[in-house]
Amino acid sequence: MAKDKPIKATLIKNKVVVKGKNLEKAQQLYDKSRLGEVHGTKEVRVEYPLVEALYLLETEKMMISDDSKKLKFEKFADKAAKLENNFWTRYKVFRDLKTRGYVLKTALKFGADFRVYERGTRPGKAHAKWILYCVDENDKFSWREFAAKNRVAHSTRKKLLIGCVDEEGDVTYWQVGWKKP
Repeated sequence: MAKDKPIKATLIKNKVVVKGKNLEKAQQLYDKSRLGEVHGTKEVRVEYPLVEALYLLETEKMMISDDSKKLKFEKFADKAAKLENNFWTRYKVFRDLKTRGYVLKTALKFGADFRVYERGTRPGKAHAKWILYCVDENDKFSWREFAAKNRVAHSTRKKLLIGCVDEEGDVTYWQVGWKKP
């Protein structure tokens, strides 16, 4: 069975963009997996956050260019890590949950890393179950910061999920919620 050719995309600032003749494959991927975000009406394009783009590059579903040069996994990952704080931790958590079948979308407006949808759930059709913060096992935050994270999750009717990456790159998850007395 022939393997599908990867989607051709371009790194533009801190996003990876697909437009023009490569758009149809990107829209098919979006419809199937909800990876990327469709933008525009006249000139439609699909934009990918850097973690999604690296995942697609690693799984050989995407080819990314920068100034007409094809970027290999390591080169793209290095660029992404320079553009975004905590990139590797976020990527390891993203990849782990994505390979388990969850749908993840950005959660910047919540001050979190991702919104996580249960398997089989599609953004726009249902609400995310969790707000996810990705942390390294050596990260520290105060009880006040922890309570603020939990409060945001609670106020948006989601559960707080902490994805913690250890030194070996393994991810452990903690789900946190309010307990009524």
